[in-house]
Amino acid sequence: MVSESYQLVSDVGVAKAGKSAIDLVILGMLSGVYLAFAGAASTMAAHNFWANPETFGMGRLVAGMIFPCGLILIAIAGAELFTGNTMMMFPLAQRRITVFSMLRNWIIVYIANLAGAMMMALLVVLSGQLHIPPNDLLGGMTITIAAVKCNFAFHEAFLLGIFCNWLVCLAVWMAISAKDLAGKVLVIFFPICIFVTAGFEHSIANMFFIPVGLFAAQFNPHFIEAAVVPPEVLASLTWKNFFLANLLPVTLGNIVGGGVCVGLVYWYVNKEKQS
Repeated sequence: MVSESYQLVSDVGVAKAGKSAIDLVILGMLSGVYLAFAGAASTMAAHNFWANPETFGMGRLVAGMIFPCGLILIAIAGAELFTGNTMMMFPLAQRRITVFSMLRNWIIVYIANLAGAMMMALLVVLSGQLHIPPNDLLGGMTITIAAVKCNFAFHEAFLLGIFCNWLVCLAVWMAISAKDLAGKVLVIFFPICIFVTAGFEHSIANMFFIPVGLFAAQFNPHFIEAAVVPPEVLASLTWKNFFLANLLPVTLGNIVGGGVCVGLVYWYVNKEKQS
């Protein structure tokens, strides 16, 4: 028999494959919103550290201590996150779900995540939350973060995506297995803190981080002057690069990191125990 942990993860994947489209849309948008909340808070807390090369690493750590709140909200309140759902490869390998039902979930949830995150990106900019006088450094760092993410080589973004979702799906796996709320919070916090501190790339988080930078540059040109990035890097901040230079390779890397490195690996090493 599969151990209780593996059975729980498999059962969750089966349940996700059977959810209605409207439920997936609503819950997918909520995930985008929750990660946007975490992204806005982590940027607010860390932007002064990031602006100084001597404290940049500390800024990563500060952001890494706050951003896990997004996945904690998703896991405990309940929502659908594309990156976590890449582990549906596990019940797929067990032949408990079909390729069609897995891809249906992925596509609907991915688009819903995008809608929720981009909606929040626009609302954050319109709210004035990025405007902190007198130097507009928060707005400038928001644009800086987005521009840097659009400046990766394809293979770099792909590999950073693998590393990220490997950790995210380990966090999700352990959260599913945890017996109480405190346990879920603890097992989510540390892997997510690692990926943010290390600077790995998460496709759904980037659906907030890059559009919020694009919207900030469009609606508040003064923020561009506060950006701490070379002009050639700043020039890479375009909608085209958002989708093709970041979102595409990072998404592919996230699928490998969560679906293969976690889902299929743990299926393979435990397939002899399955009945």
